[in-house]
Amino acid sequence: MSTPVEEGFHMPGEWHPHRRCWMAWPVGDRLWGEKTGQAHDAFVAVARAIARFEPVAMLANPADAPVARRLLGDAATVIEAAFDDSWFRDTGPSFVIDGKGGLAGVDWVFNAWGNRQPHDKDAAIAGWLLAREGIARYSSPLVNEGGAIHVDGEGTMLAVETTIPNANRNSLTRYRIDSELRDATGCTKVIWLPGGLDGDYGPVGTDGHIDTVACFARPGVVLAQVTLDPADSDYATLQANLAILKGATDARGRKLEIVEIEQPARREDHATGGRLPMSYVNFYLAGTSGGPRGLVLPVYDDPADGPAIATLRRVFPDREIVTIPGTILFEGGGGVHCITQQEPAP
Repeated sequence: MSTPVEEGFHMPGEWHPHRRCWMAWPVGDRLWGEKTGQAHDAFVAVARAIARFEPVAMLANPADAPVARRLLGDAATVIEAAFDDSWFRDTGPSFVIDGKGGLAGVDWVFNAWGNRQPHDKDAAIAGWLLAREGIARYSSPLVNEGGAIHVDGEGTMLAVETTIPNANRNSLTRYRIDSELRDATGCTKVIWLPGGLDGDYGPVGTDGHIDTVACFARPGVVLAQVTLDPADSDYATLQANLAILKGATDARGRKLEIVEIEQPARREDHATGGRLPMSYVNFYLAGTSGGPRGLVLPVYDDPADGPAIATLRRVFPDREIVTIPGTILFEGGGGVHCITQQEPAP
């Protein structure tokens, strides 16, 4: 079977114009329990914010579809589907384009972040969606999640050492992992960072997804989450990440420009006894070709919210920043980027 790269496809940067955004409605009250209503409100807020800039398609299990339709109204098209969890960045396809009007989807092997929970339906949802939409499907042999990778659209990828190479996902050499990522996305260079946020490890974590610690703002420019407090449990890891980024060049040989963004203060996850992995780089870039462009940002009623917004306004001067309450999302396990998946315009 041919690979996306062999047929001229590559994964574009997230700022590439979109056709629409895909999301997946919370499944019952499993993740949020008595706070499920607040989670619904947050999903609606994210969908409404994105819908100002591009269409939104919301998958919903049949039992949850009536509530989703009532609360979303005209903010999203609700499509009934069977799935286990709502983190569609991880379970959905990663879309690729060929620059000639072609669109396809990479269907990674999904094993629920190292077999942490039942996932038979989630493992099938990307293939189901691609078949439903008539989009070409490329099946990758790599166990991976969309939140574990971030690309610049010009051959460079960011990822964290503790996710894709983790033995709970892949028992492959680093060379083979890099090769599979290249074949699926067109990236010829992977910049591996040492670790993710402290709160992203443990029985309900992802082992440190890249989309809570760093992302490309555009080719050659990376936003890196940091903390200035040496006593913070994330300090050593984020400093190690920063050192790698500052010494790195991208696939085209450019030295990276690093923009630091201070994370919110520690907040406890009372359900797990750990820390919520709250992040300001876990945002969604929204916009179609020729239309207005937005940035949907989770905020946390924290003193760091204002400086984070100011930094992002400097980095994205042509985008409207729309904020949504982010704490409730991370109480379920993720953020705005985690519950969304952009479908690029071909």
